[in-house]
Amino acid sequence: MTYYRGQLAHADGPRAYLTERGLGVLVQREWPWRVGYAPPGWSSLTHRLRAAGFTDEELVGAGLSTRTRGDPGRLIDVFRDRIVFPVRDPAGHAVAFLGRAGPGAGDDVPKYINSAETAVYEKGRLLFGVAEQQSRLDARWIPVLVEGPMDVLAVWLSYSRSGRPGAVALAPCGTMLTDEQAAILRGLPGAANGIVAAFDADPAGGDAIDRAWRLLRGPRSPGPLSVADFGAGADPADLLQRPNGEAQLRAALLRRARPMLDTVVDHRLARLVERHPRLLEDIDGRCAAVRLLVPLLFEATKPEEAIRVARHIVTRTGAGVDTVALAAITHLEAGLHDCFRPSALLRSRP
Repeated sequence: MTYYRGQLAHADGPRAYLTERGLGVLVQREWPWRVGYAPPGWSSLTHRLRAAGFTDEELVGAGLSTRTRGDPGRLIDVFRDRIVFPVRDPAGHAVAFLGRAGPGAGDDVPKYINSAETAVYEKGRLLFGVAEQQSRLDARWIPVLVEGPMDVLAVWLSYSRSGRPGAVALAPCGTMLTDEQAAILRGLPGAANGIVAAFDADPAGGDAIDRAWRLLRGPRSPGPLSVADFGAGADPADLLQRPNGEAQLRAALLRRARPMLDTVVDHRLARLVERHPRLLEDIDGRCAAVRLLVPLLFEATKPEEAIRVARHIVTRTGAGVDTVALAAITHLEAGLHDCFRPSALLRSRP
């Protein structure tokens, strides 16, 4: 990490890029994030670590070097011309890196690459930003699930001068949210006050919210599950760059957040309409949409939430209240019928 940090001090392009994104403080201040830069050479870090006495097996095992396909005996650096963010375990030890493409990278270059899993790193078991923000987590700040490290840092910076408790952002390490990561979120002290998802307002972001809803809700659900309101085409890192961006970001995360289940309804309806563009133009289509959405009523954690979602389905589909009520009753009857089938009763016997 010291090597990457030292390289950032002499990398004008990455330093300027971070400053333009509103993250210039990461250039000036090393701690707690220790953001660095991997230079563009093929084997700069590999040569340095070999000279320090590390073996090829150790470099590959640590996820810092990789063997080339054409010549397995040749090692090259995993991270080249990338801004690198260390991933830490709960004890604060750097166990991996997330690497963002440099500002001059072409469209064919992946925006992010991540360390391969190693003996000390399982990406599905860690969230980026936990160790660096432990004091905020201990103070019961509301956890926010974001897409990547730039978003984590944008949220962190938006509260650097506010002087009051707020939201603390965490991100999966280059993977979809896993059961283990959801368990970490649910177990945070601030989760009792709610969990907010803050993803891009696009289909991929909608899928991520659906997944977050499935993994975070449950019989012992934390506080309210919400979704930040950024508007189309924006994310935390984008919002930070706007005039008065820090205040706008704080408001989007907490004051303007909307219930996650409402967003799940909207996303699933949008997917239906995308497949069937004229779905809501007649009564049969509206009824079909209601039947597909009404099971979400039974995922509500409180009666008042189910009533709100039912009203939301009425508004979004244009169906009548009676149509939604009848679909809910039909869905419930079908579930009860399945429970009392002879085969189900036999399976339930001890």
